[in-house]
Amino acid sequence: MTGGAHDRPVLRIVHGDPTAEELAAVVAVLAAAATSEADGATAAEGSHWAAPVRLLRPAVAPTGWWASGLPH
Repeated sequence: MTGGAHDRPVLRIVHGDPTAEELAAVVAVLAAAATSEADGATAAEGSHWAAPVRLLRPAVAPTGWWASGLPH
């Protein structure tokens, strides 16, 4: 494969001399970030169980403060 898109490096070190372990850590973090972005769209569309809107209280009638002090 000459002259194709695969000849171009995906990651380039511009400063320093990282070890193989350091490069592996960077590649792992970038791969995890790319995977979480792809999976994030489908996970957000699923369940509304943990949606922040559930923390909001429903609207109360204008005399709701008075009724809140009455026995249930």
